[in-house]
Amino acid sequence: MIGPMSKLFAFYQGNILVSGVNQEIPDSSVCKSIAGAVPIALDPDVAVALSEPTELSGYEFIPLREYFASSGAESADRAGRAYHLLNWERGTRFCGRCGAPTKDKEDERAKVCTSCGAIVYPRISPAVITLITRGKSILLAHNAHFKAGMFSLIAGFVEPGETLEKTVAREIFEEVGIEVDHIRYQGSQPWPFPDSLMLGFRAEYRSGNIKPDGIEIVEAGWFTRDTLPNLPLKGSLSRLIIEEWLAGKQ
Repeated sequence: MIGPMSKLFAFYQGNILVSGVNQEIPDSSVCKSIAGAVPIALDPDVAVALSEPTELSGYEFIPLREYFASSGAESADRAGRAYHLLNWERGTRFCGRCGAPTKDKEDERAKVCTSCGAIVYPRISPAVITLITRGKSILLAHNAHFKAGMFSLIAGFVEPGETLEKTVAREIFEEVGIEVDHIRYQGSQPWPFPDSLMLGFRAEYRSGNIKPDGIEIVEAGWFTRDTLPNLPLKGSLSRLIIEEWLAGKQ
């Protein structure tokens, strides 16, 4: 049951609707003011995807990534979950096996095909992100899709048949041409762009010279605590791992 005080997570092209005063998420009653919005219940929150940036008095749209950086962890988790499940709902209206319509499965979060009975669960794509150290320096890279001047950690998706550690080593070698060892797990974060689970690692430089692949990575280098470039926004796992390194945490 969606109550009047449930939260409404309204999204438009990667932006989220928030109060213009304190960036609070509106209550579900705001749904009534959004023309054409079809809400999806999220135990007990509500998520809607908008085809245009509807203007509501006192509210504005901001990038979801910025909301992650400025809100608390619990609020960011709820917003991320809503965005992830909303995209999943929109992408699974029809069965990928036979093309027939799907419907909600009654006893769990899943879709079931109305024809062949195939069950589709929310997609979660594991990806690794790694802080590489060499003495007092870390390797940071500029991805072709980043804003100008921003650098982050090496990341990539897990392929079939790989362990997480093998993914770390492969992605680093493919993207910047170096080899690493002493790979160790740091932490994780749901990242709904569009459906990732980011798994953070640290590793130590072993050999090789930095050679950006020129496709995903256009620039990379070693940086000390005194020479850091622009970093990812707060609220991301990459920023958290970098800040832990800055604080001297293992």
